[in-house]
Amino acid sequence: MQHKAGFINILGKPNAGKSTLLNALLGEKLAIMSRRAQTTRHRILGMINDADHQLIFSDTPGVIDPAYKLQEKMMHVVEESLSDGDIYILVADAFSQKGLQSTLEFQDSFNQRLLELDVPLVLFLNKTESLSNEEKALRSEEARLRFPMAQVICGSALHNQGLETLLSLIKESLPEHPPYFDKDQFTDKNLRFIASEYIREQLLNQYRQEVPYHCEVVIVEYKEAPDIDRIRAEIHVGRESQKGILIGKGGLALKSTGTEARKNLEAFLGKKVYLEMQVKVKPNWREDEQSLKWLGY
Repeated sequence: MQHKAGFINILGKPNAGKSTLLNALLGEKLAIMSRRAQTTRHRILGMINDADHQLIFSDTPGVIDPAYKLQEKMMHVVEESLSDGDIYILVADAFSQKGLQSTLEFQDSFNQRLLELDVPLVLFLNKTESLSNEEKALRSEEARLRFPMAQVICGSALHNQGLETLLSLIKESLPEHPPYFDKDQFTDKNLRFIASEYIREQLLNQYRQEVPYHCEVVIVEYKEAPDIDRIRAEIHVGRESQKGILIGKGGLALKSTGTEARKNLEAFLGKKVYLEMQVKVKPNWREDEQSLKWLGY
């Protein structure tokens, strides 16, 4: 058997379950998760390797109508991902209260590009664990009417349902190609990026309203050692009032955020972590081209 390898790009609206699906497929928490929309800001590659295959999954930001420059940068990442995939997975929330069609409605230009794809498209109807077989069949038919060229799979990323079927379909559809990356490689992201994302995940989970969307995490120092990794992070916010909210009375809010982020990092790394965090104000960074470039967007 010839070796197969390729890029599988995961697309969909915010909260469809793209990052949950990536983590479930990898069997490892690579992409951060939150119930909040727009959790994913960057494109993240995660890889599955066996003797005959290299599956390179690409998690992307949720498809939205951008309201400010940061979101414009995020949507540029999504646009790029529509031109370099060997297989596409479109994740849709089949349990949405707004109905399946609402999770499959995109801007005309994005919709048209999906319909014009000349590579395999798999429509993964997520969150179907509580649906009856009849309801799953009805939603599958709805999905095929919208994307007739797609292969439809009902499943649940959270409950590991439909993943074996999805992986088998991907392996069948992959082109023959030598590995693109070393077979021992798990992701294209370094530990600094993963640490910054784990901190940002806690910002999303522990703070309310719009505050987390005005935060960006920068790792200014990362020192590895056999028994402990020492990390120094800066959290950039847009306004002085947001800095006060993040720190909280007596620094308790920031301490709680740091504790949870540290625990998750220790679980991921398999060793102790010393985490130091500082909050800094970078006025209106989400709209400033220079700031966005400095922050890696």
